[in-house]
Amino acid sequence: MVNRLYNTSLSLLTDLYQLTMAYGYWKSGKAEQEAVFNLYFRKHPFDGGFTVACGLESAIGYLNNYGLSDEDIEYLQQLMGSDDKPLFEPEFLTYLQNIEFSCDVEAIPEGTVVFPNEPLLRIKGPILQCQLLETPLLNLINFQSLIATKAARIRLVAPNDALLEFGLRRAQGPDGGMTASRSAYIGGFDATSNVLAGKLYGIPVKGTHAHSWVMSFETELEAFETYARYMPNNVTLLVDTYDTTQGVHNAIEVGKKLRTRGYDLGSIRLDSGDLAYLSIEARKILDDAGFENTSIVASNDLDEHIIQSLKSQGARINVWGVGTKLATAYDQPALGGVYKLAALRTEEGEWEYKMKLSEQAIKISTPGIQQVRRFMNNGGFVADMIYNEEYSVEERVTMVDPYDFTRQRTFGKGHTHEDLLQPIFRHGKQCYISPPIEASRQRVQQQLSLLHEGTKRFVNPHTYPVGLEKSLFETKTNLILKLRANK
Repeated sequence: MVNRLYNTSLSLLTDLYQLTMAYGYWKSGKAEQEAVFNLYFRKHPFDGGFTVACGLESAIGYLNNYGLSDEDIEYLQQLMGSDDKPLFEPEFLTYLQNIEFSCDVEAIPEGTVVFPNEPLLRIKGPILQCQLLETPLLNLINFQSLIATKAARIRLVAPNDALLEFGLRRAQGPDGGMTASRSAYIGGFDATSNVLAGKLYGIPVKGTHAHSWVMSFETELEAFETYARYMPNNVTLLVDTYDTTQGVHNAIEVGKKLRTRGYDLGSIRLDSGDLAYLSIEARKILDDAGFENTSIVASNDLDEHIIQSLKSQGARINVWGVGTKLATAYDQPALGGVYKLAALRTEEGEWEYKMKLSEQAIKISTPGIQQVRRFMNNGGFVADMIYNEEYSVEERVTMVDPYDFTRQRTFGKGHTHEDLLQPIFRHGKQCYISPPIEASRQRVQQQLSLLHEGTKRFVNPHTYPVGLEKSLFETKTNLILKLRANK
């Protein structure tokens, strides 16, 4: 996806400190030391109770095309240190250009409902390579997961309505717009106004006319008639340029003429004013005129909270055009994902577990070769347990809350389970086939249907249980005590 949008190498889509660390690894002889990094987030966006994983296909495309071009190397040769001498020596740049991606990658499939501290991606391989991937992977996963989550929340409040993504003109640049369109579709939207997204990703496209079309004619009725004359199979009329009620009547006049040609008035669109009141009045006018099947589309800075409020007021809207607040994740513009070292292979071939300490418990990372096991019972998700693949997991297993060790749960024969991280790359070669975008979209709804209603509510959502397998919890606790003692 990402390489199709930009006809250039994206291998320098990274922060400089990734390259300076890579140089340090190379100089110190650590470049090939095997390491494990986990990409995860610490807190749900939008004060919600769930997050939708998205962006894996973009990450796969990036990894498959990783490699520094001659132009990239020429640029890096120009970078200078504080002594006005080259930042990197030529031999290192030659090493970089000759790298063949050789990491193992595990990931949670797109469209999966995920929770804080669970690795969405796990990268294992030479530490230099793993380090260079930190920034681009976070860039690709964070924003797409954020937008897919926002879209899923909007779908929750409008389960039976059509949802249209209208955010391209307000998005943060072309990439922000393209990414938002794809992620919103996966999250549950039905179509986009973004024509390029329709072409590249196979998303249905929808659109009709703007206020400028109406204003370019002498009368609103003339504008409607002209549009319907030339595009009778795509008639949605924007009725609020001058007077909304009169606009609805004008739309009906055009609809009657369309019927004589074998077409119909598909919908009217409200883009301003009291959307609840206007939609109720418009519905009455349309129904009285025999246009019961004409839809009412609403736009105007909508989000899940406004749509929920409009529905509670009895609004007669059945198509929602959501733009700015979706494509920009208006109320929370970043997911806050992180990428942390969890293990290093010693010279003896053993794994040495690593973790980041902090005065804030939420920022203390988890060590180990992590996998996520989701337990299910009675047709729904029960809890997620993070465990270390280096340990054997018994059929009867205990999970510990990482922030309160007195809160423990035991799972046994009464629960089914699945491990969420799937192999994506083995020794740098892709071993996973990305599902069609429609399958990822359907996965979101299937996953949400298995989630407790309390976890999906917007105000004070229920906290879905996520914990550490008991032996991993003990490993983490012992490592914390050891590191604090050695400060």
